[in-house]
Amino acid sequence: MVISLESCAMNWQEFTALLVLATAMSFSPGPNTTLSTALAANGGLPRAMRFVIAVPVGWTLLLGLSAAGVGALVVAVPSLRWGIKAAGIAYLLWLAWKLSRSASLGQPNGEQLQVGFRQGVMLQFLNIKAWLLALTLVATWIAGQPDALQRFAIVAPVMLVYAFTSNFAYALAGSLLRKWLAHGRRLLWFNRAMAAVLVLTACWMASV
Repeated sequence: MVISLESCAMNWQEFTALLVLATAMSFSPGPNTTLSTALAANGGLPRAMRFVIAVPVGWTLLLGLSAAGVGALVVAVPSLRWGIKAAGIAYLLWLAWKLSRSASLGQPNGEQLQVGFRQGVMLQFLNIKAWLLALTLVATWIAGQPDALQRFAIVAPVMLVYAFTSNFAYALAGSLLRKWLAHGRRLLWFNRAMAAVLVLTACWMASV
């Protein structure tokens, strides 16, 4: 699909700013990129692809809900906001615990971390950082504009492509580490480092 900026009010300055924000937010370490790396390192790139694909799907759904006004409701209602934060923090901590105990490559034992498509989509809705980013995008590039639908048709594909590309890049990096991680206790310490990133992310979410 070819997107034309000439047919709507979004100029090249706005589009460039959107790309800069998308790059910074998509490629910076976070729960999605951390899990993409860990899943590919432990189970291989094909197994991680279910999660890699789930991230842009879930993110696009979340952006659509935010554009429809649900995101503003999440922020405006304290109990709803804290409920999402609590669920997201608990889920990240549970994933970190599972990951920290995994020390074998690609073996479906009781401690093996497994996050599939459904869990990947769900994680986007439990990430308060994702809600805040979606609201920023809606407030800055979409809301209150006479061509809001056209703008959404530009913003959504851009963020979808960036979400897929960043998570695929992290997953590819994780898969390339598999042979090196297979020796000794390297995988265990790698998983514990990834788990620590998830714990730090959960702590950051609690402070937002």
